[in-house]
Amino acid sequence: MHVYIIGLGDIGHRIARLELGRGRNVSALVRTDAKIKETENLGIKVFHADLDQPDTLERQPLHGAIVYYLAPPPSTGKHDSRMRNWLKSIKPFSPAKVVYISTTGVYGDCRGEWVDEQRPPRPKTDRAKRRLDAENQLAGWGQKQGVPVVRLRVPGIYHPDRLPIEALRRGRPVLRMEDAPYTNHIHADDLARICLAAADRGAAGEIYNVADNDASTMSEYFIKIADALGMPRPREIGWEEAERQLSPAMLSYLRESRRISNKKMLDELGVELLHPTLDITGPSA
Repeated sequence: MHVYIIGLGDIGHRIARLELGRGRNVSALVRTDAKIKETENLGIKVFHADLDQPDTLERQPLHGAIVYYLAPPPSTGKHDSRMRNWLKSIKPFSPAKVVYISTTGVYGDCRGEWVDEQRPPRPKTDRAKRRLDAENQLAGWGQKQGVPVVRLRVPGIYHPDRLPIEALRRGRPVLRMEDAPYTNHIHADDLARICLAAADRGAAGEIYNVADNDASTMSEYFIKIADALGMPRPREIGWEEAERQLSPAMLSYLRESRRISNKKMLDELGVELLHPTLDITGPSA
């Protein structure tokens, strides 16, 4: 079985290691020259291309492949031109299956309610609209071409090597508990395993919410990390002060609150989480 990874960042590397461990041939789309040697040293075959440059996307190793599409959309606009370029490039050689990592941000603000896959998406931010556009493009293409497509809606990804430690050191405040929105997370190791489970057992056309069992507020998340690392707890502030002190990007996250149900993921993909609750002390792969 051949595996092709588009977007070889941290999660892509984790998926590649797991698939190589299963004895599969792995190739990846790599955009920069600097990453080519590093990628080849890991035993991953390189396809040098750029999703923003359609003329570079010819002759990708797609036929019969399991594709993990992890590449983000462009940083501006409401549509994903990269997904459009990729879908136009893959005729006539179709993959066997495509697993796409999207975001739980497509649900928009749910006022702290529990959210399952039946909830209609209502993205508020442009970044979430771009993700939903990519989802819709890919799902429509898959249905038309008869290629199974599985969409994973993913919240904040964390692992011990990627935590908001610098923000805590700088003393960035958090919203007081009564104002803090609910947020959701998934450990990077679990996300990579979930991607493989989606490739193995995910049903064509299905959407799976991805999250651990630890829905809590964003303020609680920062406080738990501070406590675990022996750092001072962040100062709690109200909305009026937050509007003055926090970045527009952070404020956009704070204006959305939802608790993501992972029941369908656990039941249908057969995933047993290694990190069912926040775990920032274990080794990272």
